[in-house]
Amino acid sequence: MSNDILEKMNFEDAMKELEILVDSLDKGDVSLDEAIAAYDRGSQLKDHCQKKLNEAKMKVETIQSSGDKNIIPEN
Repeated sequence: MSNDILEKMNFEDAMKELEILVDSLDKGDVSLDEAIAAYDRGSQLKDHCQKKLNEAKMKVETIQSSGDKNIIPEN
């Protein structure tokens, strides 16, 4: 799967695919070559999910910091 497709994938779909890969690796249902390919794909998915989480964290922090400016400090 190309990086363009991965970049367009939302967090939930990436996590679902990652869970399926991990489950198949845990069961040992794959050949060595398939396991290596799954590990590579899983690494890409993990990085993508981490990027999405970091973006969400930044948005929340931005919202919180802009909300703090509207709060009148108590004396």
